[in-house]
Formats: sequence, structure tokens, C-alpha cells
Amino acid sequence: MFIGRKRAGQVALLSLLLGGVLAVTGMTGAAAPARKITVCWTPPDITGVFKTATDFFEKSATDAKKHAINVEVISRSPATHVAFADQVAIIEDYIQRRCTAIAISPIEVEVVIPAIKKANSAKIPVIVVNLLEPIRGVEVASYIGFDNTVAGMISAYSLLDYYGGPGVLGKGQKVSVKSGTFLDLKWWETLYKKVNPETANIKANVAIIEGVAGGFFSTARLNGFKKVTGPFSGVKVVGVRAADWNREKGRKAAEDFLTAHPKGTLDAFWAASNEMGLGAMLAAEAAGRTEVKVFTNDVTPESAARIAEGRLIAETWHGFPEWGWFGTKFAVMLALGQKGKVPQLFDIRPRTVYKENARQYYPNTKLEPIDWEAIKKAAK
Repeated sequence: MFIGRKRAGQVALLSLLLGGVLAVTGMTGAAAPARKITVCWTPPDITGVFKTATDFFEKSATDAKKHAINVEVISRSPATHVAFADQVAIIEDYIQRRCTAIAISPIEVEVVIPAIKKANSAKIPVIVVNLLEPIRGVEVASYIGFDNTVAGMISAYSLLDYYGGPGVLGKGQKVSVKSGTFLDLKWWETLYKKVNPETANIKANVAIIEGVAGGFFSTARLNGFKKVTGPFSGVKVVGVRAADWNREKGRKAAEDFLTAHPKGTLDAFWAASNEMGLGAMLAAEAAGRTEVKVFTNDVTPESAARIAEGRLIAETWHGFPEWGWFGTKFAVMLALGQKGKVPQLFDIRPRTVYKENARQYYPNTKLEPIDWEAIKKAAK
């Protein structure tokens, strides 16, 4: 078919411009979704623990953008871990803004249920992190997290190990561990299957620093810890104090324990979270009581460094990088009509982090690559 020279030039120019756009956006394979995807994320506070998760929500979004997926992460948190109403208000604001998906790490489960119900009514998918136990009465597209009782149990096993039991930490029977092995609940339970709690040479006086007294997360971790240590007659819990997941409150609780229990009467702190554990570490060091060892939960770049230095003995991994990396992935999949491919439960598998493996977690965090091209191709 004949077209004039002017028309032919216009067609050629249009083809050239279109080719340039495709090259710049990376749209050389499957067509990129034109719609902007907004992932609205609310952690319980702005401490290092949740900053780590936020960083990986954003890293995942940056990775998606390299494949021409238009995704943005918006993050807002309450100022403190006990500002319950503030987190509810943030979720309600996200609903009003018509976020594509809302990711929540609840301060407390019961508090956020009404807000999740509102998101359900608005047809906005919700992703809950830091939790595997389903929340009754609401629809959650995916839970990314771990069983908090299991996390407390793993911390208890690391303490038993250090104070005389078999394992990798203390003076008891040393176990050879291949590089990359997860010291998860199955690993610990298999190791302790034949250990008699009544006759085992495991002795320790332990002070417990819990989170919000009576709260879901604190209670679950506390129950897990006591479930494992309870049968061991040589392990004595000298007291439990709440510190609201806060570093300074954790430090104050530890100072009170150190004052009440002079040298020779206290062996360890178990703090149910990273921030409180770091506070306990600082209190013991300031008091010249470094014989009191600290065990805790979470694992951030800061605490991994303290473990590598020997200032913290062991910490249970809660998978903050996975929260963000997969949180953004699942939100994008939900936005692109792939709800059936998003796992209802995504288990982080809590595990023990100690001096010999701390650097495998930070700064050398290894995560499964995301096949964004496949996700883009399957868009509906």
C-alpha cells in the first residue's frame, strides 16, 4: 500500500519513539501493568526492628520497578509501641486513600480487628506480618511471619544450650553444624529428645523481660519460653517484668533485676524482643555485670553486630527482611489478580542466631529472588 512521504516519515518517527519507550521501561517482553500499585505499610513503631522490615519493603519495590512494575511503598507508624489508637487511625487513613493493599504488623491483634474489617468492606486486600495464627472474623490475604510461641521456645533452647545442655553455645556437648543449617524448632527438639530435664546438668537463674503484659505477642513468647525451660529443675525464673518492647524500659527493668539480685544470684536475661534485649545488655555492661548473659528475639543489623562481638549470646530470628521482601511481592500479585497464587501462610521459620552464624544474616542477608517477569506475565 502506498503512503505519502510525509505520512511515511510520521510512521517511522512514531515507531522510533515507541521503541525508545519500550527500551527505557524494560517492556521488551510481557507488557508492564500501567496501573500504579500503592502498598501502604504500618509497623507498630519506628525502632530499628521495624525500620529493617520497612527497608526491605522498599528494596522489593525498587526491584519490581526494574521490571517496569509501577509500585510505591508508603510507610507510617505510631510513635510508640503502645499507641494503639494511632495505628488504627493510620489503617483507616489508608482505607480512605484507597491504597492498593495494606500491610500491617499489629501492635496488638484485637486492637486492629475493627480496622481490618473496614478494609475488607472497602475490598482492599490486607497482609498481616509478624503473625501466623489466623485472626478470627476478618479476611487476611496472607500472613507473613512465625508462630510466636515457637519463637519463645527456640530462645529457651539456646539458653539451655549455653548453661550446660547439648548444642553450639556453651560448655555442654558440642554438636557439629553444617553451614547453612537452620537451628529451628525441629533441630532443637531432635537434639533434646533424649535429654532428661531432671538429671541434666543445666543450671541458670533467669530474669525475664517481657513486652506488653498480657498482650498477645508477649504472652505467646513467654508461654513458649516457659514450656521448654519449665521441666528443667536447674533453671529458675527469678522474676518477670514488662518493658513494652522499649529499649529504655528494658534497660530500667534489667537495672532493677541487677539491684535485686547481686553477683552470683543471677545468670541471664531473656528479653522477648531485640530492643529490650539491647537495653538489658547496656544495663549489665554499665553495672560491670557482664557475667549476666543476654538472650533475646528479633535480629536486626545492630543486634547481629553485637552477637558477632559476643555482647549478646543468642537471638531468635524473626525474619524482618522476609516481611518486606515478600510483603511487597504478595501485594503486587494481589493487585494483578493473582490472589490464588499468594500463600495464605508464609512461615519465616524462627531459628537461633549466634556468634558463628550472625554475619550470614546481616550484612549478608540472602533472600529468594523474585521473578517479577513471571508475575507481570500472569497479570489479569
